[in-house]
Amino acid sequence: MTTAIRRAVIPAAGIGSRLLPLTKAIPKEMLPVGDRPVIEHTVRELVASGITDITIVVSAGKDLIQQHFRPNPALVDQLHAQNKHAYAKAVEEVAELAHEGHITYLEQYGPYGNGTPVLNAARGSGDEPMLVLWPDDVFVAQVPRAQQLISAYEKTGCPVLALMPMDREDARRYGVPEVKEDLGDGLLRISTLLEKPEPEVAPSGFAAIGGYIVTPGIIKELQAITDRWEQHQTGEVYLTDAINAYAATKAVYGQVIDGHWYDTGNPTDYLVAQFASALADPEYGPVLRELAQGGDGPSRVR
Repeated sequence: MTTAIRRAVIPAAGIGSRLLPLTKAIPKEMLPVGDRPVIEHTVRELVASGITDITIVVSAGKDLIQQHFRPNPALVDQLHAQNKHAYAKAVEEVAELAHEGHITYLEQYGPYGNGTPVLNAARGSGDEPMLVLWPDDVFVAQVPRAQQLISAYEKTGCPVLALMPMDREDARRYGVPEVKEDLGDGLLRISTLLEKPEPEVAPSGFAAIGGYIVTPGIIKELQAITDRWEQHQTGEVYLTDAINAYAATKAVYGQVIDGHWYDTGNPTDYLVAQFASALADPEYGPVLRELAQGGDGPSRVR
């Protein structure tokens, strides 16, 4: 029987260099997609998937993340007094979301690389597996991406990576898995993960995107890599390296996610995510469609 997954980590310590100067003062995780910041999309996905313990790993300058999820009774009272009850309810829902997900914050400590926040958070998890979701990603899916990963883990009892089909020309942007076995329903056993290969040597037509279930075995490999870094002070510590070390002798799986994926980590893809979110909105969608067809949009009295 597999251990139930109740914990998740969201690495949120990065500086968002690809979005500068927009992220000079505003954490990239707090940039809006639709009517909520991108990190709230991630937290909502986790809570909807049954996660009850979320660790957000932060760095200096990320106070806005904590402020967003913190209760604000004074603001709620003010909104009710102004008969803005819908807005008051929206503010309360964010705090309730943080309570349901039992959000805690952890300051990142250690070498550069995306493996460090995972190891920071894992030190308090004992022998439990846990989800890792990057806050750059927004998924629109009937079944949340996190739940799809949990289901794959329940079938295999092994580490699982989120995968999406890609054009091979895009291979140099992603980690690309080598597929060892296709078990059906999008579940693939993988033998290695090649980081940002040239298209002609990409081992498959899938990209590993922002979602993992890591097990204690992966954490041990990550710790070993970090120990070597501390001895030699070279390079950065990456989760991919730990996954590859583990996959050399044990099973690792990928789950092709059923849904639409929007990356918000660079300007072009962030605009696409914004546009897609607005198109899906019942208020904003018709306005954008009219503009896209050459119209002027709704008139405004100035």
